[in-house]
Amino acid sequence: MTHWITPDWPAPANIHAATSLRTGGVSQGEFSSLNPAVHVNDKLQHVFENRLRIKNMLALPADPVWLQQTHSVQAVCADLVTDMVAADASYTAKRNVVCTVLTADCLPILVCDAQGTMIAAIHGGWRGLLNGIIENTLDKIPSVGLMAWLGPAIGAQSFVVGNDVRNVFVSKSTQFASAFKDHSQGKYLADIYQIARIILAKAGVQQIYGGQYCTVTDKDRFYSYRRDGQTGRMASMIWKI
Repeated sequence: MTHWITPDWPAPANIHAATSLRTGGVSQGEFSSLNPAVHVNDKLQHVFENRLRIKNMLALPADPVWLQQTHSVQAVCADLVTDMVAADASYTAKRNVVCTVLTADCLPILVCDAQGTMIAAIHGGWRGLLNGIIENTLDKIPSVGLMAWLGPAIGAQSFVVGNDVRNVFVSKSTQFASAFKDHSQGKYLADIYQIARIILAKAGVQQIYGGQYCTVTDKDRFYSYRRDGQTGRMASMIWKI
């Protein structure tokens, strides 16, 4: 039994990527079982054991570059990170650096170029997507032939938002109207995958893969903050060799 998802995308052979599932670890209770996040009040000894298991099972070339995610638009160069830094994306052109984001309903976006020279990992909550986390990250990796993989996130049938969320997106671009469907009085179903696709396409990314998951409804494989409240996180990682 594998405890991770491998992106189905035509990345160059030197590009490796994966998203850990919630299975295969040592955490207990609501964090069961492969939680690698230190900020969710899980026992630290369990978190560090889970991180070691993820590193071993994926044969990572180095420890993942963990970020202190704050729904910002900050993108940092992963090979310059020496301590926990507040950012919601990282990128690198160096080999054996593991760009990593943690999610449990938000959208992990992994990016590489066709030449296998640049990689990035992006944490895409709706606020970050609205405010420009994708654009900020792609500005740091001026490569041609970029491709993106959309990892496990809240599905379009589970993401209920208010009129305020729809309005701020549609006021930014009418293109976003296609990502919202009427749900009930003043409520909409938001498609976070579609939102990301619109932004990526506008930024010139023509090859976009993934986007078929729902963290809320697939309890066996995924953590979901919206479903469970206090819970663990999945790690989405990309590295080049």
